[in-house]
Amino acid sequence: MDVNYRDRAALLGSTLVCADLHVGKAAAANVSLPLGERDHLVDRVTTLCERHDPETVVFAGDLLHSFDQVATAAEETVTALGQTVRDAGARPVVTPGNHDTMLDVVWSGPTAHEFTVETDAGRVVVCHGHHEPETEADLYVVGHDHPTITVEGRKWHCYLYGHESYDGADVLVLPAFSHLIEGVSINRRYGGTATTNSPLIGDLDRFRPVVWDDEAETVREFPPLGEFRDLL
Repeated sequence: MDVNYRDRAALLGSTLVCADLHVGKAAAANVSLPLGERDHLVDRVTTLCERHDPETVVFAGDLLHSFDQVATAAEETVTALGQTVRDAGARPVVTPGNHDTMLDVVWSGPTAHEFTVETDAGRVVVCHGHHEPETEADLYVVGHDHPTITVEGRKWHCYLYGHESYDGADVLVLPAFSHLIEGVSINRRYGGTATTNSPLIGDLDRFRPVVWDDEAETVREFPPLGEFRDLL
């Protein structure tokens, strides 16, 4: 299925998807220096909307970081993100993740446990990925696992694409959109459900990493992990 990759987000038709913004991570870090969370997130969402002009922007879970409290700064950031999307002429939607226990405190916009997109290539279902989906799809787009890969000593936040890897459907795992999330290395993780958090990822060796290179502004695609892991 045709996917447009850019800046840890994905465009599927007229729907832009990003996952794991973890708003409030800066406050939870408990450091004295400002981490620029709000501006960094809002500016990047603004740029993506200006570039792609989506009809819908889906925040695919873990919009929030903290499970039990929401700092004022985090609430303001969520408000700014929603307004940024609306100002761009798009509709913001949240598919709640496991961290979003306080979502109703800061978000009054549309939510969906699973957001369905009908494309020419088939049905896409966007969800966070911490539970098995209920809706049948040709492609599932999820977050939750925060994948990264190290190539020639350099660490990249990466997408993972598995062809027919979940009940005959393709699966696309997005990297964490937040620049404050370190991510989880997939270099030395091998096939099997014990190696990942999402039930949609079975055999990790069937997934191929995809990297967006900001400096070169290009997409770098790799073979499935099982074919080239020993070369990393």
